[in-house]
Amino acid sequence: MVKETSLIDEIVSLCKRRGFVFQSSEIYGGINGFFDYGPLGVELRRNIKDAWWEDMVRKRDDMVGLDSGIIMNPKVWQASGHVDGFSDPMVDCRESKIRYRADQLLAADVRVEGDSLGWICLLEAVSMQDDAEKIAESMKRKASKQGKLESITLRPFDELSSEERSLVPSPATGTVGALTEPRDFNMMFETNVGALRDASSVAYLRPETAQGIFTNFKNIVDTGRVKIPFGIAQIGKAFRNEITPRNFIFRSREFEQMEIEYFIPPDEDLWTQHHRNWIETRLAWFGSIGLKSDFLGEEVHPSEKLAHYAKACTDITFKFPFGEHELEGIAARGNFDLNQHQQHSGKNLEFFDEIRKERYLPHVIEPSLGVDRTFLAVICAAYNIDEVEGEKRTVLRFHPRVAPIKAGVFPLVKNKPELVDRARKLYYRLQRKWNVIYDQSGAIGRRYRRIDEVGVPFGITIDFETIEGDGSITLRDRDSTKQQRFSEDELIYYLDDKINP
Repeated sequence: MVKETSLIDEIVSLCKRRGFVFQSSEIYGGINGFFDYGPLGVELRRNIKDAWWEDMVRKRDDMVGLDSGIIMNPKVWQASGHVDGFSDPMVDCRESKIRYRADQLLAADVRVEGDSLGWICLLEAVSMQDDAEKIAESMKRKASKQGKLESITLRPFDELSSEERSLVPSPATGTVGALTEPRDFNMMFETNVGALRDASSVAYLRPETAQGIFTNFKNIVDTGRVKIPFGIAQIGKAFRNEITPRNFIFRSREFEQMEIEYFIPPDEDLWTQHHRNWIETRLAWFGSIGLKSDFLGEEVHPSEKLAHYAKACTDITFKFPFGEHELEGIAARGNFDLNQHQQHSGKNLEFFDEIRKERYLPHVIEPSLGVDRTFLAVICAAYNIDEVEGEKRTVLRFHPRVAPIKAGVFPLVKNKPELVDRARKLYYRLQRKWNVIYDQSGAIGRRYRRIDEVGVPFGITIDFETIEGDGSITLRDRDSTKQQRFSEDELIYYLDDKINP
């Protein structure tokens, strides 16, 4: 992974240039927080989701799947607490009219040996501490102040006192006092269902997929022959009207989630082990799609920052180019959700445990992962610039399991019909198993560079030895650039082993 300040810009450029991600409705100027996935992007997304579903659902005896609706009865969101409490603190600049999340504005009082030179305010970023110290040094020089600068302690705007907030300049204009007091902003998108548009028709686009699992809990228990502990998994779209979507597809307004609700008995001594098991399971899965442990971490939420219903929450983090941030949250949610829906719906959602001969509301461990964040992490981890035979190349080192295109098939030259015919036949055979491409244009080295840049793990070349010699085929490895020769059957066995480990 290349460690440069411009890395995210390079990745965004590559995603546009090679058809991974486009700005939504770009020909009309786009719309902030929404993205479209191009030909290679849809393949990478599908492979990530398929790998998750294969490992988390199909290969487990304790998991079933669900696909619930995006729009549900609005009472669902009243019961879950989203109508009243699903909000972020919002701040406006009165002069520029720019809107910010208050917890993403960081401010500090610049002081020299006890005397204040004024406050500074920055948007949350990897370099914000360095930037703050540079600004403080500049303020000291301009004020011709002698003495030592005190250490700069940046604090979120919403954690400052009202008096302190009045001293903070707007990051947009620099005007002190131009920022409003923080206020709650509900992030759910409203819509209307039916012919009338009044209070009775108001509904919401779901801000998470989890509630569809909880509202279907009884249906699945009654029809699925499940026994606790068991999980319900779902992949689906969710929508949040983020105040400040940013960092490319990391935080957007339309996104896709891969969520599991894993139901366990209510015993106080059980949840910690289940919680830890899921953390280990998920870390191992990230490794299976090419995210190395060097870039993964764990962040345990302190008790004072947990949701009121949660017993614990641990984030699996990833070192993105713009800083280390949450990739997946794994929460111990207790039985809050089932209890809320039981109370608000009037339906009994208790599970009858035949082994224990008792009824109870199960507790839940929730591993919740964003498809789009995983997509971005996979690209960031794969992106590399190296040198081959004295020439720089851009290469995406995707794990073969998630690579959008698994192999490129090439005749060595295009003006030899026997080479082209043999390459075409192999291409059609491989196409029945995987997403592969055929390319006969340009020098073979140039064709290799083209597939390197979009992350194709294997280049397969039909050359003269294939048709005039022992029939063997050349396989080039993207990462090492080393070449091996295989018979056609050996080649397919080798590819199958690498692509489907």
